[in-house]
Amino acid sequence: MARKPANYWDYIRVEELLGLQNGIAASEGELTDDEVRFIVIHQIDELWFKLVIRELVSARDLFARPHVPEDALAFAVAGLRRVTLTFELAATHFKLMETMRTQDYLAFRDKLNPASGFQSAQMREIEVLLGLPDEDRIPFGNEASYLDALNSHDGSPSPARARVERRLRDLPTLKAAVSAWLHRTPIQGSSPTDPGDAAVVAEFVQQYLAGHEALYQRALEHAVRVQALTKTDEERLQARYRGQLQGARRHLLAEDVPEDQRAFVGRLRAAILFIDSNRTLPLLSWPGQIIDGLIECEQGMLAFRQRHARMVERVIGRRVGTGGSDGVAYLDQTALKYRVFTEIWAARTLLLPKDLCPPVRDPHLYGLVHE
Repeated sequence: MARKPANYWDYIRVEELLGLQNGIAASEGELTDDEVRFIVIHQIDELWFKLVIRELVSARDLFARPHVPEDALAFAVAGLRRVTLTFELAATHFKLMETMRTQDYLAFRDKLNPASGFQSAQMREIEVLLGLPDEDRIPFGNEASYLDALNSHDGSPSPARARVERRLRDLPTLKAAVSAWLHRTPIQGSSPTDPGDAAVVAEFVQQYLAGHEALYQRALEHAVRVQALTKTDEERLQARYRGQLQGARRHLLAEDVPEDQRAFVGRLRAAILFIDSNRTLPLLSWPGQIIDGLIECEQGMLAFRQRHARMVERVIGRRVGTGGSDGVAYLDQTALKYRVFTEIWAARTLLLPKDLCPPVRDPHLYGLVHE
């Protein structure tokens, strides 16, 4: 059957789209320009979130494979960069929101109660898909669970809650998939399934810790020489640098996680540092860019949250949120606490200068051509 020629307005569904800005009123004509603007901006945000979810699902599905093709990593990097760019574009919408005066917003704000941006099911989906742990979630109001806040105002189940519950069943998360992929990284030519891999990884970790010992001495001597005016200053600097060295040891030996998780987490952390320290080697270049892409992606989301909080504070101050939250205080907490790729962020504190990194045992293994 021949395909019917498409019109722009049919393909984009323009007429349907333009008829969705009346909120809870019978027609858009009952609304002020400010309220229509408010609705349009939030609808655009939801469309951006839809694109973010598709990109994250594609990345998750790639890294969930038992073998991730090297030539697929470029597509994953491009997808993560699109996620970052999408959050950056969404954050620019707040400039338009800030053109609304406080009194203009207050004229229709009561219509929203008890609705809240917290009820954006797609934002909750993004958090779930990324791998935000439930125990890290900040209580929104009086609900026992963040899922309860997605119920209808009468407590009945809602399409928003059903959407998030489906996403909770859609495993693995991106964090779990990426962690499993990074964990398989050959360290000094050794993979997790190779005999003696634990000993190879342990040697790399000890060499990395030796590098931190040398960095500790170098940094401390310099700091004392240029900053310490008194004995007290010197002792304060010694304590500070000693604490950083102890933190490096605790992280590399995975002493901060339950014992039954230390082998996996310890190798994961070593793999991240091995990649980041040697990303100039051809086969570690794209994995290095994946690491960068994940940080940029999460940083973009955090910046979006922070920008949202400042917009809300500018327009309505620190009022109680329409859904009963602490308003700006709640938004600030999410921007501060909601971190997913914690192992990658922590590695930035642990990276060594090139001259103190353990030498790669056989660089040719990470070249483009194996002899």
